[in-house]
Amino acid sequence: MGESDLNFISGRGKPITVGIVGPESSGKTTVLAAFYLVLGRGNLTSEDSLFSSSYTLAGWEAVANNLRWKPGQQAPHFPPHTTSRAARAPGMLHLAFRRQDGSLRDLLFADAPGEWFQKWSVNQQSSEAEGARWIAKHADVTLLIADRQALAGPVKGTARNEFQLLAQRAVAESQGRRLALVWTKGDVEVAPAMEAQIRKALGSTASNVPEFTVSVFKRGEVEAAEGFQKLFSWILETKRLGVQLPTSEVAGHDPLFRYGRR
Repeated sequence: MGESDLNFISGRGKPITVGIVGPESSGKTTVLAAFYLVLGRGNLTSEDSLFSSSYTLAGWEAVANNLRWKPGQQAPHFPPHTTSRAARAPGMLHLAFRRQDGSLRDLLFADAPGEWFQKWSVNQQSSEAEGARWIAKHADVTLLIADRQALAGPVKGTARNEFQLLAQRAVAESQGRRLALVWTKGDVEVAPAMEAQIRKALGSTASNVPEFTVSVFKRGEVEAAEGFQKLFSWILETKRLGVQLPTSEVAGHDPLFRYGRR
């Protein structure tokens, strides 16, 4: 689903747009694939949020296909890297949930290549970062990805520095909208000092940022699906912003004059 399709979705109400922000190969597409597979098992729904429909089932199937076991074929593997295209906006994946009161809640998930965000973190106005700017502008929820494998590997110093730049940019652009720190590849051990530096990159400019750890592998007694369930439940808690009407008294008989005119 592209930017031109958003008017179709928005016709019945403003959707919740979820931006997944992280460097290349950090697990952004894997998070989306896992959401879809866990949803297929019925483990992302609740009495107050029942899955209703999706306009992008083919897209969901494409990102999730690699994580499925196929009889007589090779074992599941991670989704391929999302390629950097000459696009102005990311591809969007759609899910709709029906609430107990009968209303529908539309969610749009932005799937974007990590190269966009790396360019954006260094130079916000880069011509190669237009898609990242689109996500920063439109996302109601931002999932900031911290790749534990990269942060524990041989280039962990570079991974830390890149995350710090990206975190500073993402927090500044979120402007009070919901943001969470998501540790991907949660089965990989990371030094406590490194974890502290990653949290500091957010804590120095933001407060009360929730953390989630996800992995496609079981972690001790924690089932793989559990981390994705907790993260998705938090996303579903997002409420559309309402309009705050002025309460001051105005002179005259027309209350619309309280908004002023240009």
